[in-house]
Amino acid sequence: MAAHLGVSLAVAALLWLSCADALGQEYSAAAARHKLKAIRHLKRLNKPPVKTITSPDGDTIDCVHVSRQPAFDHPFLRNHTLQMRPTFFPEGIVNNVESHKKDHSMAQAWHQNGRCPEETVPIRRTKMGDVLRASSVKRYGKKKHRTAPMSVSIDPDLVNESGHQHAIAYVEGDKYYGAKTTINVWRPKIQQANEFSLSQLWILGGAFGDDLNSIEAGWQVSPELYGDNNTRLFTYWTSDAYQATGCYNLLCSGFIQVNNDIAMGASIYPLSNYHGSQYDISILVWKDPQEGHWWIQFGNDYVLGYWPSFLFSYLADSSSMIQWGGEVVNSQLEGEHTSTEMGSGHFPEEGFGKASYFRNIQIVDESNNLRTPMEVGTFTEEPSCYDIRNGNNDDWGHYIYYGGPGRNNNCP
Repeated sequence: MAAHLGVSLAVAALLWLSCADALGQEYSAAAARHKLKAIRHLKRLNKPPVKTITSPDGDTIDCVHVSRQPAFDHPFLRNHTLQMRPTFFPEGIVNNVESHKKDHSMAQAWHQNGRCPEETVPIRRTKMGDVLRASSVKRYGKKKHRTAPMSVSIDPDLVNESGHQHAIAYVEGDKYYGAKTTINVWRPKIQQANEFSLSQLWILGGAFGDDLNSIEAGWQVSPELYGDNNTRLFTYWTSDAYQATGCYNLLCSGFIQVNNDIAMGASIYPLSNYHGSQYDISILVWKDPQEGHWWIQFGNDYVLGYWPSFLFSYLADSSSMIQWGGEVVNSQLEGEHTSTEMGSGHFPEEGFGKASYFRNIQIVDESNNLRTPMEVGTFTEEPSCYDIRNGNNDDWGHYIYYGGPGRNNNCP
């Protein structure tokens, strides 16, 4: 009996080892296929540079000829005539583009080690680790489905199911052709590597369904996307509610960059300090009334590029809602609210120097005039975690203070 039992155990052990070996080989094969996909994706994204600059923060910036950037991989852009500047700027903006004067008060880390030559665009080189951190190679550089703040008429409990939380100001009920704001810049703390914190403006078109159009720009801290906790300039676009189209920065074909000074996804500095020096960035997005493309300007000096109008359905005409504010991912580890911070990590009532702000909130109307909106609403899913307050004065026009620490005694 004992001998028979010994044989049975030996056979079972051999079978287990055989299965484990087969599973190990299958896992190794799957990992190899995944890595091969990542290598192919890197070859598509990282174009041959004219010049390479190593940034002190660890990034590599490739200066790629403007005609060889990822945008032109799009089948509809292969015969596209590159537009190096907008036909029209909105009436009422102050900029130095015409005079070629540059304000370097807000810089990017890579500028310390060089600049890209004319007729090139600076592109942050994607690393293997960047792609492998994503849930899949296909989803690299994309937000998760349903990450825009929904209409304020939606039940907040439904919004929270996406794991994203917001504190926003918004306008709706008209046709909008752009928006401008100045955003206070911070480095919020992130609890989990798969979470992020960002502050941005949204140009939205369509319903909050599967065909939502969105153009987004601002700053973000995203360890999963970039592999660190640096504060970075970013853009985003989608024409199908974050499903298949669109991406961050230049991580897919679509957005056309024309500027050789600013790299999408690169670190920005200096950053604000609590009860100390405050820094901010200005972002303007508008629709060229002649060509129909959506352009973006950073600060008063840098026209970065444009999203061709054919990328969109609703936004090919106009925007139906503009939003300004913060967004975080709340992964609710072990059932607790995240401690990932929004803005400065402090609530709006603390005010200047402590809470983060958006100032000089403006919209572009159908006459291509930049103006202060008449009525601005506010929305947040959980004000005990992240809150928002708005106001108006002569210096800042319409403004908001927003943000918060996430988990606290009132936000379990």
